[in-house]
Amino acid sequence: MVDIESRSGNPATSGGNQESGVRGRTTIADGVVATIAEIAIRETDGVHSVGKGASKALGAVTGRVSGSSGRGRTVKVEVGEKQTAIDVDVEVEYGFPIHELADRIRTHVVDAVETMTGLEVVEININVFDVHIPDEDDEDGSDGADSGRGGSRVQ
Repeated sequence: MVDIESRSGNPATSGGNQESGVRGRTTIADGVVATIAEIAIRETDGVHSVGKGASKALGAVTGRVSGSSGRGRTVKVEVGEKQTAIDVDVEVEYGFPIHELADRIRTHVVDAVETMTGLEVVEININVFDVHIPDEDDEDGSDGADSGRGGSRVQ
């Protein structure tokens, strides 16, 4: 978690108008930064899913449950007083240039996190663990048997 002093004129950062005193503290939990980053990533065209294995399944469930604890998060964050670093595993859609997609993910995450929290995003590590091929979702297993018999592969 990070505590940010709120001062008159600049409520999102520890800076502000020097003429007035501190009016209170704002605490931003690590999970808040992770949620903001995850939403920004999911909204990026070309990203099929965020997280892998059990964390992906858990993230899909906990992301829909209000008040979820954040254990098993699909986005890992490290939050300091003024900066944050983010690590994420993504599955990308086939056909999207991965290096360009990674740049777009970074841009979306930086914009969202910095705008909403006032924290500087210093690093976003993206691990592309798989490529999603849309036709694989539609297969029912019958194509595999036909391919061994020399039958037509297309209809």
